[in-house]
Amino acid sequence: MRILLVGEYSGLHNALKAGLVELGHEVLLVGTGDGFKNYPVDHDHGAKLFASSFIKPFVKLIHKLSSINLIQLENGLRFKKLLPQLRDYDVVQLINENSIKSNPYQEIKILKTLMEQNNKLFLLSCGTDYSSVKFAKDGHYRYSILTPFFNNENPKSNYQFIMKYLSMPYKKLHDFLFENMDGVIASDIDYHLPLLEQEKYLGMVPNPVQIAALKYKPLDIEGKIHIFHGINSTNYIKKGNRFFEEALEIIQKKYPEKIEITSTKDMPYSVYINAYNKCHILLDQIYSYDQGYNALEAMAKGKVVLTGAEKEWLDYFGLENDTVAINAIPDTTQIVKKLEWLLLNPDMIQKISTNARAFVLKEHDHLASAKKYLSLWQNEEKV
Repeated sequence: MRILLVGEYSGLHNALKAGLVELGHEVLLVGTGDGFKNYPVDHDHGAKLFASSFIKPFVKLIHKLSSINLIQLENGLRFKKLLPQLRDYDVVQLINENSIKSNPYQEIKILKTLMEQNNKLFLLSCGTDYSSVKFAKDGHYRYSILTPFFNNENPKSNYQFIMKYLSMPYKKLHDFLFENMDGVIASDIDYHLPLLEQEKYLGMVPNPVQIAALKYKPLDIEGKIHIFHGINSTNYIKKGNRFFEEALEIIQKKYPEKIEITSTKDMPYSVYINAYNKCHILLDQIYSYDQGYNALEAMAKGKVVLTGAEKEWLDYFGLENDTVAINAIPDTTQIVKKLEWLLLNPDMIQKISTNARAFVLKEHDHLASAKKYLSLWQNEEKV
């Protein structure tokens, strides 16, 4: 099959591409590289002119005064230039509803052409989209990326990137996709739950991970326990980093002789993936029920990860609490208790490390995942 993957911001499409290529398929990945993370793509249509450091202040001013996003516009124009090369594919898969990263009006026009010159179109629910934000806004999660919004913890303007998906233009983009696509697939529990009643929902395929590239090394718990906290400042509120920082401050004061803490900010993916190699415990994210990509890759390396590991995830995979990953909730006291439990029970660090690696091998292998995608694309039957 000839397969076109559109968009990348976590590593998912790169891992899926690797699996598909190993199975003998022709795959092209088009995307922006997602800013500082700089994920590899075959064709980069990301803004260059309006994203330059010299012009960017003017771009922000224009956006503030007129609501015109020149970076989005350039993303779309650069993708449009690629369209003559993006034809005759058996399958096109979008990483999410705003995969081209242009404005909704421009994106719909581009998607119409993309559908006209290719066969099937599938959508991933992966990352913020209309379905998940609406589900959160309607209070169906116990907590979510909108919890700080509801609690008035930060200025409402900080949530513009999230809440835009409920605006009329993005709702039109959502409706257009759900009317015209061949099916939608969720990448984890957080996106699975909002889609359960959707007619075109084909099911969940857990995030594919290239496990062989992630070297596993049994943890040495002699000496200090190393805790790693990598921050993406753009997603600081969305990931709940505040709770981790507060917990680390308490733990550092209480057990200075037992721990070593490393905090980083806005590292390119190629640097980040190795920056935490020496750690025992990695702090990932708060407002989720399931693991994101960073958490899974760290688990594959045998790290004990504080991340989303809620009851719905445990039930789906048939797991016991705090045996594969440590569930992190928006409560500083509870995070401190979890960290303290690990520090005082180092044997559990080793057990969870082993379990985490085994779980990712079993449920997230990129080759097995690629086979599941192929089955869904070809049969369009729910899993």
